[in-house]
Amino acid sequence: MRKLIILLHLVLLLPGYSLLGQDEEVTKAGKAGFKFMDVEVSARAAGMGEAFSLIGDDANAIFHNPAGIAQMEDNQVDLLLCKVNWIAETSVDALGLIANLGTWGNVGVSILNTNYGDDIYGTIIDEDTASGFRETGPLDIGSYAVGISYARRLTDKFMIGGNARYSYEHLGESWFADNVDRDSTWIEKNEANTIVYDIGTIFYTGFESFRVGMSIVNFSPAVRYEYTEGSTNSFELPLTFRMGAAMDILDLLGEHPDYSLLMDFELVHPRDLSLLKMLKLRAGYKFGYDEETFGVGVGIDADYIKIDYAYSDFGHLDFVQRVSFGLAF
Repeated sequence: MRKLIILLHLVLLLPGYSLLGQDEEVTKAGKAGFKFMDVEVSARAAGMGEAFSLIGDDANAIFHNPAGIAQMEDNQVDLLLCKVNWIAETSVDALGLIANLGTWGNVGVSILNTNYGDDIYGTIIDEDTASGFRETGPLDIGSYAVGISYARRLTDKFMIGGNARYSYEHLGESWFADNVDRDSTWIEKNEANTIVYDIGTIFYTGFESFRVGMSIVNFSPAVRYEYTEGSTNSFELPLTFRMGAAMDILDLLGEHPDYSLLMDFELVHPRDLSLLKMLKLRAGYKFGYDEETFGVGVGIDADYIKIDYAYSDFGHLDFVQRVSFGLAF
């Protein structure tokens, strides 16, 4: 088992392109597509600055570290509904559902949907107009991802989990005209799809609640919208590596049945304070980001009902608010 754990962690540290085995040129870093896959949907996680890979123990874990799904043991079913008012008047909705199958592990399904609004219009060159172009009407654009999840405890200390998600995006239609016969026009849809994989691990060291883990999120082949012979105009998805450690630091003070102070150290340094196991206060800060900096949140966990809210500051891009609602029974 020790060799298996070491091997899995080494695999998760490999760069994405070596695992993909791609033989074509892709766009440079910072130009990833399908960015809706990178939007934080969980208010609980956003309130902690998204340092959540080792904290998630319910349907929230689907979108961070699927190994966390295996930590759900007390409930048979957990349902998560999320609403994100994203930047530029767009929004993202998400659903996560987990079922506990006992010794068979935990399984789940997820849905991610993006709404870009109705105020995006297409244009086409028209030399007969004063402006040189005319509008073709509202663009029909959208994106979604649908997936299945599985996680299991391989031992009482080690968990592994994964997601497989079908991801699709369409960015309206393009009008084309023949260079010779301008009356000859045709329309092509700008759409692309791919299968996206996530994998993660969590390992409890045996010292109180201290655990370490890592995950790869949005792992997939390169994608292109239009194929042209000899073209290398493909792009990658927003692949994300996470690695960190977490612990309830109040464990060092002895038993504390009514209080907890979870700390998860990843790329940010958040704190999750729990009062009477019901009211959750959260705060986190991101270092090294151009716009997104801090996040704060509050949550209520009353046995079967969970409600979370988060506020994230995006600097010049204003702010983002998230609301999540969960049921466990």
